[in-house]
Amino acid sequence: MTEAGHTARSLAEALGIDPKTVERWISTGRVPHRSNAHTAALVLGKDAAHLWPSLRTKTRNGSVTHEELVAVYARRSDVPLGTWRSMFERAQEAIEVLVYAALFLHEQIPDWNDLLRARAAAGCRVRVLIGAPDSEAVRVRGGEERFGHGIESRCRLARLHYAPLVGAKGIEVAQHSTVLYNSVYRADDELLANTHVYGATAYANPVFHLRNGHAPGLFTTYAESFDAVWKTAAPIRKRPPWPVPSTTTIPPRPCPTARSWPPVPPCSTRRDDC
Repeated sequence: MTEAGHTARSLAEALGIDPKTVERWISTGRVPHRSNAHTAALVLGKDAAHLWPSLRTKTRNGSVTHEELVAVYARRSDVPLGTWRSMFERAQEAIEVLVYAALFLHEQIPDWNDLLRARAAAGCRVRVLIGAPDSEAVRVRGGEERFGHGIESRCRLARLHYAPLVGAKGIEVAQHSTVLYNSVYRADDELLANTHVYGATAYANPVFHLRNGHAPGLFTTYAESFDAVWKTAAPIRKRPPWPVPSTTTIPPRPCPTARSWPPVPPCSTRRDDC
């Protein structure tokens, strides 16, 4: 910890936990929860199994628990918001998002676009893949989830959310028409894989939080799936390929003069209020 320039308090702040918890790890040798251990290891630049060897536990058949697995969440909605934000804020080299829409990123992280701009300005390559709303894959997914055209609408809304980033240096946004077996959220050596269960919406499906073990494994499998889809995708144009509602103000209807009879109530500037 000292080698990485951290104190118990600064490490606790980076993890979003109580400093006393970190102090207990040091003074009593208590092993942290697996998710905290792997996050602490990332902050300290060490391997979690090196810091806490007991994390390399064995199952009944003698196989070692997969060291790439940081945590498993029963539903995407169970992933703490701080996990999403801190993972992307720490990215130095690559941010990759493979989804159909994932509107929750803009809804729960209001400055999501600014976060991506900041990481790109720092030299991080940002690539975002969203679903093509008119594709067969998106239409079929809507039928499976009994959501009808809702998914298509979400894809269009995602396109509008990312429109300000199109053309920004270091940021690439594209549309894909592939079947989305998993949504992938990657930031350097961390990755959240949101699996998709037939008929269930993404927020209700399990999520695997993975850390790159620097050898072919789970992390590599999901990272390579992103690259495979990226090769099929089409870069998004500056303007959406569908009509955007006009924001032109309807000119007001001339209001009657004082000489009008019978008197007519004054008109507002909106035609539908007259």
